[in-house]
Amino acid sequence: MKSVIVRPCAGYGEAEVRQALEAVLAPLGGLGWVLPGMKIALKANLITALKPEAAATTHPALLGALTELLVERGAVVTIGDSPGGVFNRVYLERVYEVCGLKALEAKGAILNRDFRQKERSFPEGKVLRKFTYTAWLDEADAIINFCKLKVHAMMAMTAATKNLFGTIPGSVKAEYHYRFPEYRDFADMLVDLNECFRPRLSICDAVVAMEGNGPTQGTPRQIGALLASESPYCLDLAAASLLGLRKEDVPYLEAAFRRGLIPAEAKELAVDGPLASFKPENFKNIAGRHGLTQLIGGRNPISRLAQNTVETILQARPQLKKEACVGCGVCAGACPACAITMVNKKAGIDRKKCIRCFCCQELCPRGAMGVHRPLAARLAGRL
Repeated sequence: MKSVIVRPCAGYGEAEVRQALEAVLAPLGGLGWVLPGMKIALKANLITALKPEAAATTHPALLGALTELLVERGAVVTIGDSPGGVFNRVYLERVYEVCGLKALEAKGAILNRDFRQKERSFPEGKVLRKFTYTAWLDEADAIINFCKLKVHAMMAMTAATKNLFGTIPGSVKAEYHYRFPEYRDFADMLVDLNECFRPRLSICDAVVAMEGNGPTQGTPRQIGALLASESPYCLDLAAASLLGLRKEDVPYLEAAFRRGLIPAEAKELAVDGPLASFKPENFKNIAGRHGLTQLIGGRNPISRLAQNTVETILQARPQLKKEACVGCGVCAGACPACAITMVNKKAGIDRKKCIRCFCCQELCPRGAMGVHRPLAARLAGRL
């Protein structure tokens, strides 16, 4: 298993983030592997046009500091992502502006403006053997995955592994939610993406994380740490422990475990740094798929049917806060199952069509879509 490095970083001051980045990378050999002229794709989390203080995106201060370190070694650095929505110049320029990335061009960064899409075959994939991806990554000699630590309605948490879903063009993401509506399959798809692109390094912005109604409309929560690893899965298992989550709570960690990519528990990781000291008290998660399902073992058809039935009972679902809905229709446009219609300028959800991908909750600009957890799920979470 790859080591996970944890170092303190209390804020986003320029000198502070540079020092913290150097400290978290040093045990991994620093950036000694970066050679002059090397092209580095810095894959950030730019989920949507939100200001840095919202804690929804990788903070520009960290991206800027890493860019400077890479440029000093002679690298060519391109920062990019494919947020939810259309993948074109007009939309991305707004995202760059609001997320604070335009200023990074003065530090030597190139903001990705290559909006071509390509098809890739990946026969080794468990569920994803052919897919559409953003072509700008083809130009890179190496990918650095710089994620943001947040809760996530569908996957419980988003950090390094989930960040690679941004390799799929924004408007195409809905298709992949529809192709993989089951949590296990979607989780395996995320692992397949990571195994295909194999980022050289993963770094997690856990200086200020997001709790509550994540990954876009939650509440910033100070943690004060940076995490780094050559394995996105090991990094995420360590990050999950900070949030009080086990691998059983995070579907893509379960998928990684089934492939032998992580140990069963975070305590089995090789961690360099005081990980437990950064764990916040009473962190607000959206955990809804653990507890009772873990009591049902076995692989026979009856056990499997019982587990599927219990999961259906426990499964969280998107729920509209009518007083907050302004009738913008973003949720209806984002829904891959076409389960949302606008009635009297309010969103209505067809529960029979809903695949619980939470795209509506993730992309609602007003936070009007929340996550409803059934009573059984809340009770199960205490087991």
